[in-house]
Order: sequence, then C-alpha cells, then structure tokens
Amino acid sequence: MTDAQNNKHRESNQPKESEEVALNSYREKIDLLDIELQNSIALRAHYAHEIGEIKRRTEGSATFYRPEREAQVLRRVMERNQGPLEADEMVKIFRQIMSSCLALEQKLRVGFLGPEGTFTQVATLKHFGCSVDAVALNSIDEVFREVAAGAADYGVVPVENSSEGMVSHTLDTFMEYALKICGEVEVRIHHHLLVGDHAKPESIKRIYSHQQSLGQCRKWLDSHYPKAERVAVSSNAEAAKRVIDEWHAAAIAGELAQEKYHLRKIAENIEDNPQNTTRFLVIGRKVVPRSGEDKTSIIVSTKNKPGALHELIEPFKRRGISLTRIETRPSKTSNWSYVFFIDFEGHIDDEPVKAVLADIESNVVELKVLGSYPKAVV
Repeated sequence: MTDAQNNKHRESNQPKESEEVALNSYREKIDLLDIELQNSIALRAHYAHEIGEIKRRTEGSATFYRPEREAQVLRRVMERNQGPLEADEMVKIFRQIMSSCLALEQKLRVGFLGPEGTFTQVATLKHFGCSVDAVALNSIDEVFREVAAGAADYGVVPVENSSEGMVSHTLDTFMEYALKICGEVEVRIHHHLLVGDHAKPESIKRIYSHQQSLGQCRKWLDSHYPKAERVAVSSNAEAAKRVIDEWHAAAIAGELAQEKYHLRKIAENIEDNPQNTTRFLVIGRKVVPRSGEDKTSIIVSTKNKPGALHELIEPFKRRGISLTRIETRPSKTSNWSYVFFIDFEGHIDDEPVKAVLADIESNVVELKVLGSYPKAVV
C-alpha cells in the first residue's frame, strides 16, 4: 500500500473511531443516569411504603389513593417538562411509577366495563397505571354495584364520546346509586379493522362492533364495505373475540383488543373524526378534596313550570362559573318530567360554587351532587 493510500485509509477511519468514542461516552453517561434513576425510584418507593405505614397507625379508615394529590403531581410533571420527550409521554412514565408505589401502600381493585380489550380498560390503565388489580365486569350496572358493595375500590365507565354524544345508560345509573365521581379520563379513540388468521379482506360480509363505534366509522364503512352487514355487540372486545375463527367477518376495535385476541389489522385509524375522543368517569365512595383544577357534576330535577331551565342556568352566569356540559334525561319517577345532568368548572368547596348550589337548591325539586374531581391531566 502506498503512502497516499495509507493516508486515505487513516482519514476514512478517523470519523468512525471518533463516532465510536462519542457513542461510548454517551452510553456511559446513560448507565450512570440509570443508576441514579433506579436509586431515586427505590427511595420514592421507600417513602411511599413509610407513608402507608403511618396512615395505618394514625387513621381509622386510611385513605391510600388520593386523586387530587396525583393530579397535582402530574400537572407539575407537565409544567417542568422541557423535552425532548412530549409532556404526555413523561406523564405516562410518572403515572406508572406512582402506580407501583401506591401498590406498596395498598393495591387497588378497579372494576371496568369489560371484557378485556375494551377502551374502558385502556382508560383504566391510563388513569391508574398497571399496578392495580383491574377487573373486567359485564355491564355498567355491575361496575356500579361492585363499587357500591365495596367489592371494588373504584370503577371506570364511559360517559361521553366527542362524535356520538353521551352514554345515556351511565347517566341513568347515577340516579340509582349514592356513589361519587372521583376523576375523569380522556382517551383518543383510534379504531382499526381487525380479522382472524383465516379471513380475507375481499371476503368480508359482516362487521362486528359496539353501536357507538359503528357510528364513529360510518363514512369509512360506507366507502369501503357498503354491502357488509353491520352487527352491533356489547363491546369492541366482544367483536374482536367473535372474529377469531370467522373467515368472512371483521371487527372494529382498538390495539389492546388486537393484541389480546391475536388478530390482524387490515385497516387502521378508520374513525371518521381524527380527533375522536371518549371521556370516562372514575367512580368511588369517597369525596375528593380540591386539586386546584376541578370539575363538579350534579343531577337536578326541576319544577315543571315555564322558565325552569333559565332559572337553573342563571346562577352560574351570575357567579361567573363555566358550564362544560348539560344533558337532559327522562325522570324515572314520573311521566313527562326530566332531570338535568350538569358539569361545570370548580369544586364544591369553592365559595362561588357553594353559592350557586344554594341558589339552585331553593328553586328545584331535587339536587344531587355526584362529586367534585380533578380535571383530566392528559
């Protein structure tokens, strides 16, 4: 090899050697940070365990899960975040750390509308993390019953979709139980068309899904499978289970159902509205203290007279309180009478909210406070 060739060979190797040195340097830094992170997480877990022991010694009926405290911590995580990880990704990491630490104090049992693989399960894991005992239940009524009976610490149920509106059965069930709303979860809904191993896309004659999901994908289905029969079932997960062995059928469901039932995805994100979001409520038996950014939900039965709705809404405007939702449902006590489900910003311990509730109570047949709870963080 000539001197010129040797020089060229050395020059070509120099950048590679330099890059390898830089890579090793960053890997060493990451290794050191991993040690620090692990030590910090272990110390946090130790503190959580000690808090649990103190609560057991000093509180007659210890409250281990504090929704308002967790919301405050996660908000601070978002405020401190400076990237390059997105804020919601950072929140997911802290959520799981908090979930694991809480399990050292007390492992929560959380009922959700099943079967496994539903978006309600996604909402449950998003809100509580993976270190809870999440139990799939057969109906919204059963979720309420399990929580009311103390068989579950909390429950998670769907209440509202941005495309299809309110889940009326959830609203109606609130009238039957003395439970409290303890939190809310918002989940961006992405629907996929799933099939079993033996199905062929061109042979699909039947599509299963929950009625709301069929509605959320109506335009896509009209365009791609206009002749396929659309069959509404109890949940998207139930739809996924049905198509495992059906060669001529498909299901509309999410990724969790796809993974759970080992299905193939032949079309993704088929929802008509790309911003399609479902709101879920966390129900429990205890009142939640203020977190600083809260909502309150109430049920109101008005007197049957002209101007009743105006009288109901006017105090909110006068006190400067923002309504976020008002929904009407038939009353179960008498024909042609109605109750109003109202969500608004603020907490029942806030003075303006106390004043509004006092104004309302004097002019209605019945007022039931479903709960004040932290707004969804992400």
